[in-house]
Amino acid sequence: MPDAFQILADPTRRRLIEELRGGERSVGELVGAVDIGQPGVSRQLAILQDAQFVVVRPEGRRRLYALRPEPFRELDEWMMGYRAMWEARLDRFATELDRRRKNRPKHKEEGK
Repeated sequence: MPDAFQILADPTRRRLIEELRGGERSVGELVGAVDIGQPGVSRQLAILQDAQFVVVRPEGRRRLYALRPEPFRELDEWMMGYRAMWEARLDRFATELDRRRKNRPKHKEEGK
């Protein structure tokens, strides 16, 4: 399988994926949504299909494209390791801020 980040680096492919989040779409519907010609949309969809990001289903003369959940789950699982690292760092940061807030000297109210 090609590198997911290389596949998703292309802005046209990201726009197609965004459009497909709403459900199955035909090439014609996607052409109108991403504002590039049919050959360009078909080429990008073929790349997404080869990378297993989309699945195609023929319906009469039309070809309907839909997202496959598996590559997005794989990306999410990969990101979980980094998310856990940042959450731990942010938790330590929040603890330090709380400690500093508690140790800050209280100012006497003016006029008393």
